[in-house]
Amino acid sequence: KVEVVLTDGRRIITFRNGTKKEISADKRMTTIRFSNGDVKKTMPDQTVIYYYADAQTTHTAFPDGLEVLQFPNNQIEKHYPDGTQEILFPDHTVKCLYSDGFKETFFPDGTVVKVEKNGDKIVVFSNGQKEVHTAQFKRREYPDGTVKTVYLKGRQETKYSTGRVRIKDEEGNIILDK
Repeated sequence: KVEVVLTDGRRIITFRNGTKKEISADKRMTTIRFSNGDVKKTMPDQTVIYYYADAQTTHTAFPDGLEVLQFPNNQIEKHYPDGTQEILFPDHTVKCLYSDGFKETFFPDGTVVKVEKNGDKIVVFSNGQKEVHTAQFKRREYPDGTVKTVYLKGRQETKYSTGRVRIKDEEGNIILDK
């Protein structure tokens, strides 16, 4: 290895494999430039910023445990110490994955999708409509109070805000309309 001390106090160490390590004059910051193009910076507060040249991805690890990944398509992932992950997509969709298995996705149009650990899904649309999907049924709730439920085997039940109830069997035949 070859070590050079610059007039401003920085030290640059060059290794045989082409890796270069630069240490600041106050020894609080280091930058390592690897021969494959990767760069690792350790900041004075112990934040570590690693740039993966081949993937054009930056991984920042903060002292508090937060990790942030930035991808070339502008997707950003935040990994929190408690296991929660937040993904920000280029189209401004935000997906949150919680350590208990619960998931939430917020779309730019205002739609929100929530998925429970057991797989049940709730979709809240920006127009006020809501869908609930479970293993047993799919239900759509309308802002006027109308609720339409389709059960696993195909039976449909619609309860209108007026109090009217309509039930169809698996083949679509009306079996009740009152």
